[in-house]
Amino acid sequence: MKGRVVIVGAGPGDPELITLKGLKALKGADVIVYDRLVSPELLREARPGCELIYAGKAPGRHTLTQDEINRLLVEKALEGKTVVRLKGGDPYLYGRGEEECMYVAQHGIECVVIPGVTSAIAVPAYAGIPVTNRGLASTVAIATGMEAREKKRRAVDYAKLAEATDTLVILMGVSRLEEIVEEVRRVRGSEEPVAIIVNGTTEEQRVVVGTLGDIVEKARRARVKPPAVIVVGKTVTLREKLWRLS
Repeated sequence: MKGRVVIVGAGPGDPELITLKGLKALKGADVIVYDRLVSPELLREARPGCELIYAGKAPGRHTLTQDEINRLLVEKALEGKTVVRLKGGDPYLYGRGEEECMYVAQHGIECVVIPGVTSAIAVPAYAGIPVTNRGLASTVAIATGMEAREKKRRAVDYAKLAEATDTLVILMGVSRLEEIVEEVRRVRGSEEPVAIIVNGTTEEQRVVVGTLGDIVEKARRARVKPPAVIVVGKTVTLREKLWRLS
């Protein structure tokens, strides 16, 4: 008898931000395959005897390749087990959850996805920065700072995004911060507000605020490292009024 695979979004870091449905799936799993940014507190919700398998990926260091993770999910499900693939944030937003689900389904195994709270919205909120505001920002764009080598289209055009939207949220962009900032600065100017939120929604959260003209130097002095979310736009200024509420 085949098992099933449930791909669960764990949220952006704070373990209490997982959904009730995601937590229920977690507690019923026979196997949990989890990512690097998943809170250890969530793993303590696993039932006794549940097999925990780490499949974390850090820049340049992958415990398992994506192909190995795909095969592992199928292997465990073919043993008749309920497999939870626990991923940070939302599994379908730069999380490769859709790749894993398609691979599983192609092998005749049931695959279910449970969405998660995305870091693109929640991390700025925890830093006192709404991504939209009635008076300042009606549109928001989410972009990645890292792209797959096999992608056929050209790289993200941050300048065009900056022209087309009010708030720009960039995930996984710290390693290319200087390049990204320079592209956006050509459109928005040096005085446009920017925030970088490190370890968002966790007790280790840090926020570096500046402008497109000085954020690179401020990030360097603050020794900013991943995981971090970059927010560009006028709503960053609302942090002065909202951060104490976050």
